[in-house]
Amino acid sequence: MSSFSPGGPHELGQNFLVDRKVIDSVYRSVAGTNGPIVEFAPGGGAVTRPLARLGRPLTAIEIDRSRAERLDGSTPEHVTVVNDDLLSYRLPLRPHVVVSNVPFHLTTPLLRRLLAASHWHTAVLLVQWEVARRRAGVGGASMMTASWWPWYEFDLHTRVPARAFRPVPAVDGGLITIRRREQPMVAARKPYQRFVREVFTGRGRGIRDIVARTSHVDRRKLDRWLCENAVSPRALPKDLTAVQWAALWRLARGR
Repeated sequence: MSSFSPGGPHELGQNFLVDRKVIDSVYRSVAGTNGPIVEFAPGGGAVTRPLARLGRPLTAIEIDRSRAERLDGSTPEHVTVVNDDLLSYRLPLRPHVVVSNVPFHLTTPLLRRLLAASHWHTAVLLVQWEVARRRAGVGGASMMTASWWPWYEFDLHTRVPARAFRPVPAVDGGLITIRRREQPMVAARKPYQRFVREVFTGRGRGIRDIVARTSHVDRRKLDRWLCENAVSPRALPKDLTAVQWAALWRLARGR
């Protein structure tokens, strides 16, 4: 698995996962899924080789040509190694699982790409610890998480210490799983995401004030919604749960 930021052992800034317990955690998370596997940034194959034992079709996308060639020569026939960029590789048009020790400097663009893509049903990702917390809504959700919650579940598994990598990065990692919901909580994606953005960037002294200003929801209806959903008027957008966001959208849509 590979890089986290520029300035690693070579120009790709690769930081390899070496902790066997963490590798086993990734393996178990993927083993509990079904279907073909796509691994981004496999690096030296620390996770690729254990995953290959599952016997499922596995495609590893590695941008470093020399590493891709070495990995291709040391894995079984059902593993396909592709020398390509993880941001441009075409994902399969059938249900599959994504796994990656995400290069930390590519975390946001990769997440944006995955969340907007179809067909994959589970993603097991190793990202920066603070990113993992925000994606899972621990300590407050980010606008990205709130924007995609109706379609995905974000689960935080464990904190991965920096010493689990070589060379050792400046920050810890976090292992998260993203699962596509069988039934989305919201139907209209673009209007909902526009609503979330307006609320997150709106002005006010709490969710009641912000929503009343940005969506022009009747304040009496909004007060009733706040009471029914156990939301404080002074709560911030980051404090809402997935269920509360979906319910707030239904309120705003029905104004």
